Amino acid sequence: MTPAEAGQRREKMVAEQLAARGIRDKRVLAAMRKVPRERFVDESMRDRAYEDSPLPIGYGQTISQPYMVARMCELAELHGDEAVLEIGAGSGYQAAVLSQLARQVYAVELKPELGERSAQRLETMGYANVEIGVFDGTHGWRERAPFDAILVAAGAPEIPPLLVDQLADGGRLVIPVGPRQGQRLAIVTRRGREYGTEWATPCSFVDLVGKYGWGGPGPARA
Repeated sequence: MTPAEAGQRREKMVAEQLAARGIRDKRVLAAMRKVPRERFVDESMRDRAYEDSPLPIGYGQTISQPYMVARMCELAELHGDEAVLEIGAGSGYQAAVLSQLARQVYAVELKPELGERSAQRLETMGYANVEIGVFDGTHGWRERAPFDAILVAAGAPEIPPLLVDQLADGGRLVIPVGPRQGQRLAIVTRRGREYGTEWATPCSFVDLVGKYGWGGPGPARA
């Protein structure tokens, strides 16, 4: 795939998979148009990078469907000056998109191999406002908190309490919640000491693994 071909496929993705399905945030559409998704999958799968589906990235994990990346970013309601936490860095793709939308991105990955690979990839590609941590992200990242937005790229049986605690006033947590067979995106908004929860798009993500997810306790940095 040449750079020109990749650019054409990104334009088609934005038009047909995102805008046509109701993604309206112009900043989100611009970020999705800019970040080269083909650079975040294995070379053998680059021809499939702009398919309307998640793709495997190894270790039982996936790069999320483009629509779901855009939808979660839109629900976070970012304006450009925020500190954002992403749980489930995976390939680094969503962190790269978020880097175009926020001032600083902190992304956590439980699997060391994926965390190291995504950190190296993001550094090589020049995403200087992204920091990767490797530990149990269900604890959040307390030493970097509070966060104006937290996005979780894995499905949880319930909303992890430590993530809610690390929201800044006015901050929003976007997380897939529900059974393994399918979830819905929950949006938790903090207003002072009060928290409100709304429910949005049905979805299906890989399991959120960690103390406050589907698995057992993992190493916490928070």
